[in-house]
Amino acid sequence: MMDIKSLIRDAKRQLAESGIIESDAEHLLAHVLGISRMDLHNPVLVESTLATIEDQQILESEFFNLLDRRISHEPLQYLTGTAPFRYLEIQVGPGVLVPRPESELLVEAVLQHISNLPAPVSVIDLGAGSGALSLAIATEAPTSRVIAVEKSPDAIVWLKKNVSLFAENVRVVEGDVADVLPGVKCDVVIANPPYIPDEQILPRDVAAFEPHIALFGGPTGMELPRVFIRAAARLLKTSGVLVIEHTEEQAIAIAGELAVDFEDIAVHDDLVGRPRWTSAVRK
Repeated sequence: MMDIKSLIRDAKRQLAESGIIESDAEHLLAHVLGISRMDLHNPVLVESTLATIEDQQILESEFFNLLDRRISHEPLQYLTGTAPFRYLEIQVGPGVLVPRPESELLVEAVLQHISNLPAPVSVIDLGAGSGALSLAIATEAPTSRVIAVEKSPDAIVWLKKNVSLFAENVRVVEGDVADVLPGVKCDVVIANPPYIPDEQILPRDVAAFEPHIALFGGPTGMELPRVFIRAAARLLKTSGVLVIEHTEEQAIAIAGELAVDFEDIAVHDDLVGRPRWTSAVRK
């Protein structure tokens, strides 16, 4: 029978030597065994799980394959196929950005705003990617009407998978935010544009594997956020609310762009106190 403790210990050592968080070893082994990471520390459950596996060498080989890929800095979420986001396990893989926990506070603020409006509240998610934000809102505010807009064909595949799993009433629209949904007006726009300056150095996990189309916003990083802000101004009703993500260095520049068509501009911090998203009201 597989020596689970030895496997985890050796895997953690290899990950640490590669500068990767050691707990990823537990996530990978739990994924291979088909149990939760918490269950991995239940000897009785692990033993009963192993007893049902006829060829444990195949399972061990699969684990080492995933471990090698993680040591090569392939994102953990790509290897397990899922990324936790609020109450959901979003399906992700090559071609779509991994949802970040920083976005959960943004969703919380949007949900609070929706709760203060008469139903149904219309929401458009620009640059929806995997659909994490759209689906969190659709499932936690079930009377809302959500449209998820995405340009990348690769990301659309993951977006549609997640919509089919969690909220089939979310409408998926493939198109460029600059001209999508002509004539449509809504109560809330969520914008998650590519906002990283083109020359900025990113962590290896991100730079080598995640889609650059979802990351880089132009030479200064502000070129695409401007497009998203103009789109939001076109799509929002008067007094509608925009929430837009950005880097911690872009808050002032974002506020300047918003000042043309928006008022009540407010910068909000992420989980570690960095200014990472801004809200504004359409004039």
